[in-house]
Amino acid sequence: MSDVPPITAGAGDISDLLLEKEMQESYLNYSLSVIRSRALPDSRDGLKPSQRRILFAMHELNLGPRAKFRKCAKICGDTSGNYHPHGESVIYPTLVGMAQPFSTRYPLVDGQGNFGAIDGSPPAAMRYTEARMGRPTMDLLADIEEDTVDLQRNYDGTRDEPIVMPSRFPALLCNGSTGIAVGMATSLPPHNLREIGAALKLLLRDPEVSFDQLMSVVQGPDFPTGGMIMGRQGILNAYRCGRGAVTLRGKHHVEEKRGRKQIVFTEVPYQVKVGTILDRIATLAKNAQIDTIADVNDESNDRVGLRLVIELKRGVDDESITVNQLYKLSPLQSTISINNLVIERNRPRTMPFKALLEAYRNHRIDVITRRTRNRLKKAEEHLHILDGLRVAVQNIDEVVETIKTSRSVEEARQRLMDRFALSQIQAKSILDMRLARLTGLEIEKLEAEWNEVRERIVKLREILEDRRVLMRILEDEIDEMVKGYGDERRTIVSDEEVGEFFAEDLIPDELMVVTVTHQGYLKRTAIDQYRSQARGGKGVSAVDAKEGDFLEQIFVASTHDYFLFFSDLGRCYWRKVYQLPLLARTARGRALANVIETQQEGERITAILRVPSFDDEGYVVTATQQGQVKKTPLESYSRPKRGGIIAVGLDEGDRLISVGIVKPGETVVLGTRDGMAIRFAEDDVRAMGRSAHGVRGIKLREGDALVGMVITHDKQTMLTVCENGYGKRTSVEEYRLQGRGGQGLIDIRTSDRNGKVVNLIGVEDGDEVMLVTKLGQIVRTAATGISLIGRATQGVRCINIDEGDAVVSVAKVPREEPEA
Repeated sequence: MSDVPPITAGAGDISDLLLEKEMQESYLNYSLSVIRSRALPDSRDGLKPSQRRILFAMHELNLGPRAKFRKCAKICGDTSGNYHPHGESVIYPTLVGMAQPFSTRYPLVDGQGNFGAIDGSPPAAMRYTEARMGRPTMDLLADIEEDTVDLQRNYDGTRDEPIVMPSRFPALLCNGSTGIAVGMATSLPPHNLREIGAALKLLLRDPEVSFDQLMSVVQGPDFPTGGMIMGRQGILNAYRCGRGAVTLRGKHHVEEKRGRKQIVFTEVPYQVKVGTILDRIATLAKNAQIDTIADVNDESNDRVGLRLVIELKRGVDDESITVNQLYKLSPLQSTISINNLVIERNRPRTMPFKALLEAYRNHRIDVITRRTRNRLKKAEEHLHILDGLRVAVQNIDEVVETIKTSRSVEEARQRLMDRFALSQIQAKSILDMRLARLTGLEIEKLEAEWNEVRERIVKLREILEDRRVLMRILEDEIDEMVKGYGDERRTIVSDEEVGEFFAEDLIPDELMVVTVTHQGYLKRTAIDQYRSQARGGKGVSAVDAKEGDFLEQIFVASTHDYFLFFSDLGRCYWRKVYQLPLLARTARGRALANVIETQQEGERITAILRVPSFDDEGYVVTATQQGQVKKTPLESYSRPKRGGIIAVGLDEGDRLISVGIVKPGETVVLGTRDGMAIRFAEDDVRAMGRSAHGVRGIKLREGDALVGMVITHDKQTMLTVCENGYGKRTSVEEYRLQGRGGQGLIDIRTSDRNGKVVNLIGVEDGDEVMLVTKLGQIVRTAATGISLIGRATQGVRCINIDEGDAVVSVAKVPREEPEA
């Protein structure tokens, strides 16, 4: 290797570059390419480059709506070879999508064969399927041969391809579009052609038409799979600014068969596969999250269409609860995001609804103008030739004599040009004229043709000179298109907003005890199954713990409360208490994995926050094992995803242990395993986003860890409990306010008798608390039964525990029923 000469820059062939700069520039170029040339539709024709190239390749193959079907393999091959060099396997799914009536509101491709189904079954291979252009595509391509759009050379410079389609059919508005680019995504909903036509006509007649006037003729999205949009406010908000969301439900009716009620869904939300719905409903029934379902079947076929049948158990008279549970817990209700992100003048832009209409109008004005100029040019050229033929007819004898006495065609052409002041083109047309044109009848036809061309030129010039005439032509084209294949609306828009009625309205407001075991088994139990005992009592079993498992967490909440489940990995999941499995006091519970769909193996729920309403003011405060704290607005957690959301950013080795809600003026107390505590004001922590890591709350000594956090006020006392059953109450005033980030004060002495601190909670006179051991024993006792003593003391016995047992959890029982 030492004999290899070093590489040196020379003659400009090699240059040194900063890798960071090169990566930035290359990635930027890649991002722009994806945004402009792959993922986002053009505002003018609503097509992505791949779609546009497929349709143009079909146009060149003359695959009109009445043409013979051609194999999709041929279409994909021509598209790939001539215009889109990304492989046929990439092009075929795009072709299939434009042919599926459940994916595209007005299919641009007419497919023959198996192009997939709404149940999620895939299409047949391209060698088996055939296709041709759909009727809307003919309008999309109309007048493309009349210089109406700019062309560009294809990837290898051998052919021309259109940069944009003439687009008489408003594909962007009627079919919508979805796509994911780099750092951005688009999701435009489809609409009804008749409604879009009416809106466009309003805009053509009055460019200053108001948003409310437009929305008086456009109800909202019209999805190919139908369904029902809940509420109009989401539509109005999204259409005003170009970004928003609507809630879409499947449509159903109720039948009765063999004495049982059946809920029959005949329409499902857009882009939701029937197979996914069936699997989800089966899971809900199996886990008793919906306990009224006996069976679910897909009875769909070509004759009856979509038919998803949910059979209820005998004795279920009111199906409305089950219907609302299905909407809430399954994909039969979904949120459709709207983000009108398109390429406008070679730049990505989010466009309001009116701006999308204006983009179509402006493009069509440009197309009609270019078409008219092209036709005018050809008409004037034709008239020029006819002028020459008229001269020849009027002077036929002299013209014939001139031709006869000429030695060559070139001489004849030049003599005609000199004698009658003709152009070269006119002279050539005279020489090419057949003698049959000299008959009386043909001369009359020539004169009539001359008059007709002159009238056509006058009309074409009028279009270019009078904008009102152009607008009438555009309006007529819209009317013709709507009359040709406009159809009835499929999606119903309901005035009822989601949230006006839920199945939970029929669920009693009751206090429940929610327990979670160390191995992740969860249940809820009526609170009256736990009796109150004096301090030092033995307690009752809260769970029939299996070998190696023990009760780790216990919470008390109303059936109507929201529960935010926070995992040790810093994620948050959302449920209501009544959605949790209701089991007996001694039952082990149901695995959290079947109730909360966590994202990572080994992820455990470590904190649960009761939220009566997300409209309440306040902040969610999180505390981690390494002493980090973070404050985030409560509203930030009100729209969780099914797979959870990030609750807090965690450093390596850290985990989330405690969560609370803090309001202005309150203070925060942090307690550690070694018996230290710190109290600081809530405004000492600035508000941050959900994914932030937070700031240091307490400085931990080596080997110490945070075990608990309390949001305090003046009437509270701090209850600290250790592993061996000892604990104490101390007035919150004894924990003087400090700045966050310090080491804090001694809270309780952690000796061999006490063991390490399990937790600390805030209590008031009249509160009751529950103490739980790892072997499943539980004591419910009044908080005032535990001595109120000073800070930095040993404490008193709170619970008698057996040898080998230890306290693992402490929870407060509210004095009053919480608000639903």
